[in-house]
Amino acid sequence: MGRTIRGGLIQASVPQNVDPSGPIERLKQAMIEKHLGLIAQAAKERVQVLCLQELFYGPYFCAEQDKKWYGLTEKVPDGPTTKLMQERAKQHGMAIIAPVYEKEIEGVYYNTAAVIGPDGRYLGKYRKQHIPHCAPGFWEKFYFKPGNMGYPVFQTDFGTIGVYICYDRHFPEGARLLGLKGAEVVFNPSATVAGLSEYLWKLEQPAHAVANGYFIGAINRVGIEKPWNMGEFYGQSYFCTPRGKIISEGPRDKDAVVVSDLDLELITEVRQVWQFYRDRRPETYQDLTALLP
Repeated sequence: MGRTIRGGLIQASVPQNVDPSGPIERLKQAMIEKHLGLIAQAAKERVQVLCLQELFYGPYFCAEQDKKWYGLTEKVPDGPTTKLMQERAKQHGMAIIAPVYEKEIEGVYYNTAAVIGPDGRYLGKYRKQHIPHCAPGFWEKFYFKPGNMGYPVFQTDFGTIGVYICYDRHFPEGARLLGLKGAEVVFNPSATVAGLSEYLWKLEQPAHAVANGYFIGAINRVGIEKPWNMGEFYGQSYFCTPRGKIISEGPRDKDAVVVSDLDLELITEVRQVWQFYRDRRPETYQDLTALLP
């Protein structure tokens, strides 16, 4: 019998009845309340490992450069949102990956995912490594310092998981490191809009899954966020197998909990056919770090 876990992904829009130009605490609370309902839905569907979208408790505020959004920062794990997710994880017996805006100290902020076990224990965090800063509307270097904690993996009761965040997915080096460290499922919470990179959405991450022999859960928010109107967040969150096959997918334009059963024994089956780890030649790759710009 396979070692099967039930994974879940949440994609969500900003509530239309909340003014994004109003108090940010009101917006934050509305997003948290929406996600609590979706987490409860995931629990009813017996999800064991659940990942929320990038910066889940707010809009994708990087569409502008405004210091007011620093007000969304929290400590991890000692901030209120991580504590709340620990309570819900324990309540539902569910591991949760909660992407938040982390404050290390005043003025030093990270795009971070807190990882929580099904008993409510805080297992650690991943800080987004690759920070974009480009038009239109991805002004992330204004808000985030690049991650400084490497590429950790987290042991849960349901398997070993890794986290990559949004723009990280364009960089295969970290995706490989997660596999080498034992990740069986890699989650990538994102905020990405239709246009230049949409055709890559179902290309890059299945390719990482194949190259590294693990499952991937890719998450994208939905809707057009005012007042920026920078484009449509096109949803289509999905799970794919180590063979690169998409096995479940969310809608383009609706809130959803995407659920899939992941047979982790498939990892062994695939790696015994495609021996990419055996056939690596790391002693020949020095130029990857030696040829710096």
